[in-house]
Amino acid sequence: MDPNMPGMDMSPAKPKPAVKAAPKTPGAKARKPPAKAATTAPPTGAHDTFSMPGMAMPGMAMPAKPPAGPAGAMPGMAQAPGAAPSAAPSMPGMDMSKGATPEAEAPIPQTPPPPAPTDHAADRYYDPASMAAARQVLRMEHGGMAVSQVMADIAEFQAGSGGGYRWEGQAWYGGDINRLVAKSEGEGTRRDGLDSAELQLLYARAVSPYVDLQAGVRQDFAPHARTYLAVGAQSLLPYWFDVEGAVFLSDKGEVLGRVDGYYDLRLTQRLVLQPRAEFNLAVQDTPETRTGSGLSDAALDLRLRYEIRHDFAPYVGVSYQRRFGKTADYARLAGQGAESTSFVVGLRAWF
Repeated sequence: MDPNMPGMDMSPAKPKPAVKAAPKTPGAKARKPPAKAATTAPPTGAHDTFSMPGMAMPGMAMPAKPPAGPAGAMPGMAQAPGAAPSAAPSMPGMDMSKGATPEAEAPIPQTPPPPAPTDHAADRYYDPASMAAARQVLRMEHGGMAVSQVMADIAEFQAGSGGGYRWEGQAWYGGDINRLVAKSEGEGTRRDGLDSAELQLLYARAVSPYVDLQAGVRQDFAPHARTYLAVGAQSLLPYWFDVEGAVFLSDKGEVLGRVDGYYDLRLTQRLVLQPRAEFNLAVQDTPETRTGSGLSDAALDLRLRYEIRHDFAPYVGVSYQRRFGKTADYARLAGQGAESTSFVVGLRAWF
């Protein structure tokens, strides 16, 4: 306890002077000591007893007035030199006059970080070559390993005239930055056979967390064989819109373009509604491939799938296809309509 706190007097109590006995005279009788007079409570501050209602602590005195000093100051708490009397008090070892801390004033080092350590404690007890191989596996598993996926995004039967079918999917192998991608799509009918089929082999490189640039070749097998140089991009846009776009240059100088995308609207944990759109364009008319210039055709689809597992989901839906311009004329000459609507049932799966 601090003896300097106001109201606490830790000095030893002064002994009361001893009462000297009166000298005895010969023949005098011993007198009885006088009865003690009733004591009364001393005035506040005049006694060495500190009293509170219902509590008395002998040996502790409360002075009548607190010691003079700046407002808010307590003994043992020193104010900063030159501070005004109304300044906030400070405790020993704490200087409140400066707003910055020593850590904030320390200079930021500009030197390069130290090199990674080359001595490993495990090498003292195990074969260093085996430990080096284990560390390489660890680095590969934390961002450098190659992975793969095969996805059949559309594999369906279309209920309509002639009974049609359609497929679309892709497979890729690689890491987070560089990948090899294979894409395929096509459609046909049981009555007329294969209407279109293509295969793309691409190299993909991530240029941002949500955008891959792709370049490679495209080979068409129907209705006529064509080889194209393909350049495009695949991106995940805000709000989870998956969009792809590509430009194709054939070995005969024909230029085509394609844009497609979809959005997964999750109705429940297993039920997903997917609207989808695809647009094909051409720079020139090509009677051999039955393609007209401008917007050649478009497909608008709506599919509702049930994910038995995330990688296995049957679906039902409706698909609307429309040909435009010269492409529609070529279809009519071939005995096909310019537009069609089909109910579809299919499977979306990946592994």
